[in-house]
Amino acid sequence: MKAALVGTDGTLLHEARRATGRERGADAVVETILAFAADLRAHGEEHLGESAVAAGVAVPGIVDAEKGIAVYAANLGWRDVPLRALLETRLGVPVALGHDVRTGGLAEGRIGAGRGADRFLFVPLGTGIAGAIGIAGAIEAGAHGYAGEIGHIVVRPDGPDCGCGQRGCLETLASAAAVTRAWAAASGDPGADAADCAKAVESGDPAAVRVWQDAIDALAAGLVTALTLLDPGTLIIGGGLAEAGETLFTPLRAAVEERITFQKLPHIVPAALGDTAGCLGAGLLAWDLLSTEVSA
Repeated sequence: MKAALVGTDGTLLHEARRATGRERGADAVVETILAFAADLRAHGEEHLGESAVAAGVAVPGIVDAEKGIAVYAANLGWRDVPLRALLETRLGVPVALGHDVRTGGLAEGRIGAGRGADRFLFVPLGTGIAGAIGIAGAIEAGAHGYAGEIGHIVVRPDGPDCGCGQRGCLETLASAAAVTRAWAAASGDPGADAADCAKAVESGDPAAVRVWQDAIDALAAGLVTALTLLDPGTLIIGGGLAEAGETLFTPLRAAVEERITFQKLPHIVPAALGDTAGCLGAGLLAWDLLSTEVSA
C-alpha cells in the first residue's frame, strides 16, 4: 500500500508504504488500511501541525464510488466492504473512495502528462491493461463503473483465453505480463521478464524484436479502437512497459499512425507520475470532496 499527505496544490508532503498482508485475509487487510490511514493523520498532526481535513482512498477491483463500497477485489479477497463508512468512522473526516486506475488517471490528467488536455485516455500496461477516460478534468466511470476497460477489447478472436471469459483480449497479448510470458517462452529462460525483452530488443535480438513487435501490433489495434470511440486529444501510456521509453513509444506511435484512417492522431506520451499517481489522485478526490461540500 502507498499512502501520502497531499497539499491543496497536489504537493506530496509525506509518503509512506506498508505491506498489504493479503495472506492474512480480507478482514485483516481492511483493518490494515484503517490503521495506516489513522497513522497518516497522526503524522500530519505531529509533524505538520494540523490534521488532514479529508481522505481519499483508491482500491483495485470493482468499486461503487457513489455508495463508498469496495464491491469486489479478487487479489484482496474482499466483497462489499463499506470502506468509506469505515474510514470516516476511524478518521472523523469526509472520505472519497475511487478505483485505482481511474484515480491514477485523474492525477495524470490534472497534474501529470495530461495537464491541460480536455479529453485524454490513460492506459497503464501492467499485469493487465486498464484505462481511464478523462473528460473536462474528471474521469468517466460509466453507468455501472466499468468504463475504460480497454484491456478486454478483443483484438485477436483466435488469441489466448482471457480470465474474463473471452479470447484474444488486448491484455492477453500486450500487457507487461503477456510480454513476460512470450519472452520467457521465446528465450527459453523461465525467469526472463518484459524488461529483459526490452533490453534484448535494444541489443537487436531478432527473437525479442518479434515478441515486442507482436505486442505492439496488438496494442496499436486496441488503441485505435479506443481512439475511434473516444477521440482523445492525449493518450497517456503508463505501467511497467512504459518504462522501456522510446523502445516502446517510437514503434507504438508508428503502428497507431499506420492504422488510423479518418481518426485524428492524439499526442501519445508517457505517464509522468509513476507509482505516485494513485496517491496523488486519491488526494485530488479528497480535495474535490471538500470543494463539492463547500459549493453545496
